[in-house]
Amino acid sequence: QVQLVESGGGLVQPGGSLRLSCAASGFTFSRAYMCWYRQAPGKERELVAGITSTGDDTNYADSVKGRFIISRDNAKNTVFLQMNSLKPEDTAVYYCNFPRSGTSYWGQGTQVTVSS
Repeated sequence: QVQLVESGGGLVQPGGSLRLSCAASGFTFSRAYMCWYRQAPGKERELVAGITSTGDDTNYADSVKGRFIISRDNAKNTVFLQMNSLKPEDTAVYYCNFPRSGTSYWGQGTQVTVSS
């Protein structure tokens, strides 16, 4: 079955960086569009970034453009989110997502806390 396992979250000071990873299995990863979402306390889950199956095209929420980079390694079935210049408002649980027609798959999430 589809499994998505995130890692790399933690506590970081404002201005710092973190790199999230999502290891995928149970589907043909190299053909899949992949996304990262986040959900802050008391807020709705929001799309952060998406990447095409080949990695040739990416898109980002306005709030993270120029600071976050989504990438993937199809040989390792892994998608990454490099987060730079982190702000307190980036604090959230970050989720890996595989959108498939008719359904959507989620990882368990990884906590990112930006605080001094």
